[in-house]
Amino acid sequence: MTPLFPSAARLSVISFIFLCSGCTHFANDQWTGKDKAEHFIGSAVLAAAGTAYADHQGWNEARSRSFGLLFSVGLGATKELYDSRAGGSGWSWKDFSWDIAGAAVGYSAYHLTHY
Repeated sequence: MTPLFPSAARLSVISFIFLCSGCTHFANDQWTGKDKAEHFIGSAVLAAAGTAYADHQGWNEARSRSFGLLFSVGLGATKELYDSRAGGSGWSWKDFSWDIAGAAVGYSAYHLTHY
């Protein structure tokens, strides 16, 4: 079965939807701090937990990896979208970057200890 959209087209559509999602403002924050460590550690734990869940479902390695990473990054993006509402602290690309880094480390740590 061929995918509905080629990879580049799919990424473009997702990016377009994401950019038009209604972020009302952006955060003016630093790259370091307690908040960033929480994003990193939380995302690492969520990625490892998501990968473990998928692994225990009997999914293959690629599918488990994808689920764990997307679960963690998706929750991080949702949290930033919540922060971007009118009463929130604003969307932070720095927080989201730490979320992505944490998700990669969490998956890698799980993978190294289980394969």
